[in-house]
Amino acid sequence: MKKKVYFAGSIRGGREDAAVYKRMIDYINKTDIVLTEHIGLGNLSVKTRTKADDVHIYERDTEWIRASDVLIAECTNPSHGVGYELAYAEARNIPVHIFYDKSKANVSAMLNGNTRFKLYPYEREAEIYPVLDNILGNK
Repeated sequence: MKKKVYFAGSIRGGREDAAVYKRMIDYINKTDIVLTEHIGLGNLSVKTRTKADDVHIYERDTEWIRASDVLIAECTNPSHGVGYELAYAEARNIPVHIFYDKSKANVSAMLNGNTRFKLYPYEREAEIYPVLDNILGNK
């Protein structure tokens, strides 16, 4: 059975890694279902919207997290929203897997120190994909 994956990556915190998000999402979508495909779009708006727009985003995204089997995050670029999503998933006993480029990021102690989160530092993007296979049971 295909897993429902909530993919988390920085939007308003910066889009420097959007291309990596897209490739990870495309890879996951080969075998499973990514509920948040839009995170990989290069033209995603980073500007604050109206309060009503943000309420809609919050409600939609938290609904997707609740519906997911697993949360996979790319956390090289720090993001308040991604941190919130990680904690929201943890509070609902949804497994959380965090990737980050260790040559670019020094991950927060709040992530690294959380024994319920699985962290995967990488040096080359190619290292991500075999780990995704293991997480998703595609090995």
